[in-house]
Amino acid sequence: MQSSPSSPTLRIGTRGSPLALAQARLLLRAIAAANPIPPETIALEVIRTTGDMIRDRPLAELGGKGLFTKEIEEALLTGAIDAAVHSAKDMETALPEGLAIAATLRREDARDAFVSRDGTTLRQLLSGSRVGTASLRRQALVKRLRADLVVVPLRGNVETRLRKLEAGEVDAILLALAGLKRLGRADVATAVLDVDEFPPAVGQGVIAVEARLDDARTRALLERVNHAETASALVAERAFLAALDGSCRTPIGGHATVQSGRIELRGLIAKPDGSEVHQCVHTGPVSEAAAVGRAAGNELKERAGADFFRQLPSARAEHGTGGVP
Repeated sequence: MQSSPSSPTLRIGTRGSPLALAQARLLLRAIAAANPIPPETIALEVIRTTGDMIRDRPLAELGGKGLFTKEIEEALLTGAIDAAVHSAKDMETALPEGLAIAATLRREDARDAFVSRDGTTLRQLLSGSRVGTASLRRQALVKRLRADLVVVPLRGNVETRLRKLEAGEVDAILLALAGLKRLGRADVATAVLDVDEFPPAVGQGVIAVEARLDDARTRALLERVNHAETASALVAERAFLAALDGSCRTPIGGHATVQSGRIELRGLIAKPDGSEVHQCVHTGPVSEAAAVGRAAGNELKERAGADFFRQLPSARAEHGTGGVP
């Protein structure tokens, strides 16, 4: 853990990757600006997670989501920290009993960024080119657009993946644009992929803050930094994922937007090889964000049929981005 005040007013748990720390510092500054708390009295407690420690196996084998939150949530439940900061897409659909998402910061750009060594776009890559990603969703969407490309597993934080790209291990990689922006590396993106053609993961671009339900003081501090539109969008997206989670072992994309009191959710499920894709759009009042998400998930589950979800890697394998939201 990094050095912290001897008697901190608030203890925030975070992973230790450069991006995770950048996100935690964004939260720290937001809390200090919105509350009468000097920033130097807020402690960042670095906690290693299972996903950080196991790097030599595909995420689908390990369980995917939860790998990057479990140890932090345990620290929160025991009272070792007061709040936990996560990339929202790393979070389990059902949170541990006694915990809740107490705040979300304003969403950064939710789109995916395509990065190639020679400036070639996804559509321009030579047949047989190797595209690196740890995400089943990105794999499926790449294969949907370019079945002639080879998708290879690629784990690690942003800098690690960029180094592997530069070393020629792959010809291109896909990263969350939000993470690149927060690290000041958006300039490396060869192209930004449109959400209609390349829907992001549920929660992509969102920093979510978890707290104990019985900790009224911390929840009050966090309430002052919560971005309502982002929170509503995340509610819809997580409800969409929850509707699929019971039987869905397949790549999932979901993105909600809020405008003029209405919410719109675009959802997608696909087979890992991109050979079959189902999409839908659902809208409704913001007050019914969860219902909108559930309706979208139920529609896709019914439309695809039970056979669509059989014998596929776990949908929980989207995650493991080294803190990339």
